Amino acid sequence: MRQLKALAIPMAFSMAMLVAPTSQAQELTLKVIGQPIATGNIQKNREQPFFEQLAAKTGLPIKIEYKPLDTLGIKDTEQLRVMKAGLFDIVSLRFSQNSRDEPTLLGLDLVGAAPTYEISRKVADAWQPVLDKRLQKQFGVKLLGHWPFGPQMLFCKPEIKGLADVKGKKVRVADQNLAKFLEGLGATPVPMSFGEVHQALSLGVVDCAVTGPSSANAASWPEIVKYQLPLGFQMAFNGYAINLKTWNKMTPAQQATLQKAFDELENDIWSYSEELYADSLACNEGKATCKSGKKFNMVSVPVSADEIALVNTAVSSVSLPAWGPVCDKANPTCTADWMKTVGPVIGIK
Repeated sequence: MRQLKALAIPMAFSMAMLVAPTSQAQELTLKVIGQPIATGNIQKNREQPFFEQLAAKTGLPIKIEYKPLDTLGIKDTEQLRVMKAGLFDIVSLRFSQNSRDEPTLLGLDLVGAAPTYEISRKVADAWQPVLDKRLQKQFGVKLLGHWPFGPQMLFCKPEIKGLADVKGKKVRVADQNLAKFLEGLGATPVPMSFGEVHQALSLGVVDCAVTGPSSANAASWPEIVKYQLPLGFQMAFNGYAINLKTWNKMTPAQQATLQKAFDELENDIWSYSEELYADSLACNEGKATCKSGKKFNMVSVPVSADEIALVNTAVSSVSLPAWGPVCDKANPTCTADWMKTVGPVIGIK
């Protein structure tokens, strides 16, 4: 009996050594690319806290390694490529910036297609299944959700009195769809990543630039530019994508838990984005109502009804004709899918 007990102790120890690594191996370490710190409040107040608290909130066996994009030395145009290469597990995907690699991304953010938060949510919800299927096929990533920075508008260093004054000016853009629209107004579009814009405006490389008022405020553009035109061209959509290999390591129950967490984050950011938009416009002008940003002294240029109509009609006259053939070349059913899903939402047949 004593011999059996003596044998039992090392056997039990050996079994424990075998079991321990197995339980540890079940924990997934998820490497996450976040939004650039320079983009401001959504990254700081919603996204980063979400990832920092994700394991505790969901109870999932995960460890999060979250890094903002501008701390990694990776360009925002390279996100899909590094995901496809398996270098990261989850990415806060910047749609416009990655649309050269996958034009289908722009289907929910064509110039003039989504002039309000309400309409843009409907457009994005309609396009997400098509986009998710495409991203899974081409890049091996699953789309977990989408959200907008908010209306993308014009910020200029030289004086402007309206949209027509972009004629002859160099304007920073994030994608080719907006570039085509501004070309039609006589501007020279300059594709440029967000992190390069402040210096480019300061040095006169560009005269104007397009972004949301919250991002402009966070990046201190109003230190350089004087005029803002609160006329939204696009909504600057972003989303969360997870590597399919990582996703498939989870059980169906774990996948459902993770998806629910991202659904909640998505809804939260949609509401927060709309709050930030109104507040940031006030902050850029230096109004007393400013709450979340830095106060500057910009001039808000009045927007005319004709300018609003020009942007709203751009989807059928400029942006869809420009984007459709490009997207169809990469994804043969792109335009047909868009007409079936997004078209009815905005009344285009």
